[in-house]
Amino acid sequence: MTQINRTAKFQIGQVVKHRVFPFRGVIFDVDPIFSNSEEWWLSIPEDIRPRKDQPFYHLLAENDDSEYIAYVSEQNLLRDDSGEPVRHPQVQEMFERFDEQQGVYRLAARKAH
Repeated sequence: MTQINRTAKFQIGQVVKHRVFPFRGVIFDVDPIFSNSEEWWLSIPEDIRPRKDQPFYHLLAENDDSEYIAYVSEQNLLRDDSGEPVRHPQVQEMFERFDEQQGVYRLAARKAH
């Protein structure tokens, strides 16, 4: 069996935007290949359904109306070069500082309990 090298194009803390839909967010986790339910995948219209054999990203996402968690394929993400921070309320729980020039957040240090 051939081992396929899966290198994610984007990194945790990076601000990205969706290629098709009007939302953006900060990446907080990466799956090397699709790891959601078959039901979720089949709910995507077939003409825009992404391949499963690529990295998928968990985003603290926002659009003009709300903040939410999104699960997006690499093929549907673009780097967000706006330099604007993400307003999602959980950003402050996971990340420390936003670098406007790089468009990335730094992960918060784990706090001892």
